[in-house]
Amino acid sequence: MGKRHQISRVPAIAVVVSRYNSSITDRLLEGAVTEYIRRAGHSTALTIVHAPGAFELPALARAAAFSGKFAAVVCLGCVVKGDTRHDEYICNAVAAGLVQITVATGVPCAFGVLTVNNARQAEERAGGDKGNKGQEAMAAALDTIQSLAALGGPLPVIRLGDTKPDKVAGRRKKR
Repeated sequence: MGKRHQISRVPAIAVVVSRYNSSITDRLLEGAVTEYIRRAGHSTALTIVHAPGAFELPALARAAAFSGKFAAVVCLGCVVKGDTRHDEYICNAVAAGLVQITVATGVPCAFGVLTVNNARQAEERAGGDKGNKGQEAMAAALDTIQSLAALGGPLPVIRLGDTKPDKVAGRRKKR
């Protein structure tokens, strides 16, 4: 991984964090805020939004991205595998939803959702032996903002659901 530098311009970032498994997600949030402060110098440009669970992260991330107020959205959650396959459905839906939002808005949505087999694995990734994935998600968001700026700004906006060539990326229909 490349060396991370303190950022010169403080971007506004929304952090959407699941309340479900809060003993883990609170630690992910702490890691994300710590990384932002380390790189930006303060946390005044952060907005924290609480979601009931991981499944609701894309809806709130979409609202934040479309608001025009944020340079990135960091999504934090924890899904622990259970006796059924519910975890697969939740994780797949959340990951796909966040990618769609990023592509549709040009606003990076960082994936800080733990997808683990048990509580021990979650603890290891929320400030334990495996680091803090909330901190890593914030670092990824900040790095992506810098890369987008180096490329000349955010991506063109494609509205969700617009798949016809005349509606995608501002293309006009040929007559």
